[in-house]
Amino acid sequence: MRYQITGKQIDIGESLQTHVQDSLNEVVAKYAERPTDATVIFSKSAHEHICEIIVHLSTGLTAQARGQAVEIYAAFETASEKMEKQLRRYKRRLKDHHRERSQPVELMGGASYILASTEDSSEAEPETLQPVIVAEMETKIPSLSVGEAVMQMELAGAPVLVFKNESAGRTNVVYRREDGNIGWIDPTTG
Repeated sequence: MRYQITGKQIDIGESLQTHVQDSLNEVVAKYAERPTDATVIFSKSAHEHICEIIVHLSTGLTAQARGQAVEIYAAFETASEKMEKQLRRYKRRLKDHHRERSQPVELMGGASYILASTEDSSEAEPETLQPVIVAEMETKIPSLSVGEAVMQMELAGAPVLVFKNESAGRTNVVYRREDGNIGWIDPTTG
């Protein structure tokens, strides 16, 4: 498994990097058959350290966990425990989907934009209805079944997931509703 361990405006020592690699190897090897890479980002907010872990699996799914604590090692341990809990919770489902899927998840490219917020009440009525683009990035849209999309969204802790429905061949959306249920948008051709 490839690792990318970085710190945002803090130095990450060799000892912490070794600890992160050893611990994640142990956790991920227990619950995921073939992880491809892991990204671990450490940052600091006021007096607390924050650790974000993102693990990409060969099935195309991504598991994500975040932990925070006063000590940097404790922040990692918190995130690692959350990652282990997620992977343990979805182990059976991951294995079932892995058996069904003989090929890795197909990814198609897409554009992702960050638009400027219009919540500033001190500004008068905007001159145009065109939003201001703050950033433009490339994103990958996975080709999944609806069940895999729901599982991917839950593993990532995301409120919404855009995917290409393997059975219909159309772009679909799954999202978490305010009542706690999952919504699924499957557009029809008109």
